[in-house]
Amino acid sequence: MTLYPKLIMDALATVMYAGTKKNLVESGMVVDTPSINGMKVRVVLEFPRDTDPFLKSTVKAAEAAIHYQVSNEVEVEIVTEFKSKARPKDEKLLPQVKNIIAVSSGKGGVGKSTVAANLAIALARLGYKVGLLDTDIFGPSVPKMFHVEDANPYAVEIDGRNLIEPIEKYGVKLLSIGFFVSPDTATLWRGGMATNALKQLLADANWGELDYFILDTPPGTSDIHLTLLQTLTITGAVIVSTPQQVALADARKGIDMYRNEKVNVPILGLIENMAWFTPAELPGNRYYIFGREGCKKLAEEMQVPLLAQIPLVQSICESGDQGEPAALSSDTATGLAFINLAQSVVTVVNRRIAK
Repeated sequence: MTLYPKLIMDALATVMYAGTKKNLVESGMVVDTPSINGMKVRVVLEFPRDTDPFLKSTVKAAEAAIHYQVSNEVEVEIVTEFKSKARPKDEKLLPQVKNIIAVSSGKGGVGKSTVAANLAIALARLGYKVGLLDTDIFGPSVPKMFHVEDANPYAVEIDGRNLIEPIEKYGVKLLSIGFFVSPDTATLWRGGMATNALKQLLADANWGELDYFILDTPPGTSDIHLTLLQTLTITGAVIVSTPQQVALADARKGIDMYRNEKVNVPILGLIENMAWFTPAELPGNRYYIFGREGCKKLAEEMQVPLLAQIPLVQSICESGDQGEPAALSSDTATGLAFINLAQSVVTVVNRRIAK
């Protein structure tokens, strides 16, 4: 019998990893191509950490799958590696970053990226040093929102390392996978490729000193979220939702992900986006087209703060599409809403630090 890598990869694709509920190949855990020498096979599996509770069972399942799918005569060697190797307690990935805030949502279409961009700008306008990382590898939107689609980040040498220099706009340091791929082409990457790209934007960039590092995360729960949680010490998460019940149901799932005992990231609060519609010609009127105060009720139920209620105003969408987010102006109701949101985030972060 002749062995070849696809036989082994197909066998590994039948093994589910409980940490992601996907198979080993989809989870990006198979490092490089399995090496084959006659009937000897060597497979390298990368786990999130050396204390992974599913490590032993996954290794046994991988070995059994090769024997079952290929041949019992195969001599299998499985080597384990780990993404997050233990660092000294006084060392972290971004030592000059004071607070890392994940902006999250249970579903798409609720305006999460708009909120993340405006929050970052509002914090910068309050005088803080701010960075914004677009972690949505498959649907990056930050370049358009900041009108920097044509930007080309370059490398700088710092302490013998070549680091990516973030783009700076409106006082915010920016990086997005959108700077490195064609905006007209779908990004077709397996999970491992996406997470590796994200790690490079985190670890191989010159972020420097930041008071607030905002992470615009993809909607839902995914490998990207796991990578962020395993790689960074996140100060807290803010959950964005619209008031209607279908969005609130998914917001609950997002809250549960961060509150999971294996994750344990504090929920700083909820943001109700599109809370009501106010027509430009009737600025005093409010029309609750998606329901009324759904996020406020959810915040009370989950015992977390309601950080802001952002109205649905046509200018928010238009300003984002034009690359001039609403938070740039304090003279409008929406601009003021985002400034108030930034102040609320600062307040809840300071309270946590003081505890």
